[in-house]
Amino acid sequence: MEQRIKFTETGKDALAALYPLGRYLKQTTLDQQLLHLIYYRVSQINGCAFCLDMHAKDLRAGGETEQRLYVLDAWREAPFYSDKERAALAWAEALTKLSSTLVPDDVYNNAKAHFTEKELVDLTLAVTTINTYNRFNIAFGAPVGTYKVGQFA
Repeated sequence: MEQRIKFTETGKDALAALYPLGRYLKQTTLDQQLLHLIYYRVSQINGCAFCLDMHAKDLRAGGETEQRLYVLDAWREAPFYSDKERAALAWAEALTKLSSTLVPDDVYNNAKAHFTEKELVDLTLAVTTINTYNRFNIAFGAPVGTYKVGQFA
């Protein structure tokens, strides 16, 4: 996709409101590798090529295996995701797809079994934040393939 607007320049004031969210999420008790896995999965659902490229690079730099990246779209059938990761992935998908007015009880109860209430709030913030970035990148285009690990740290 051709870049329509250089939104990181044109919308720098608007995006400046989002940057503290990322800094906050880096300070939470949530595992950063798990967050990148969630960011990657949400970006798969939304079809955000820029974010897929970025989070795949971040995941690999953090030691993620190719196998887990290749089959993340089918995480329910794959045997190599932990119960906690599965709970987080289900939570992220339910919040991203929003097929009903509430996250299903079974998804909530499973997430609640693996995360504290504060972590669930933080996980929800992470999911909504990556959804926001996905929508900016999809709306205006972003230079896919240009991301370097740590570029936005």
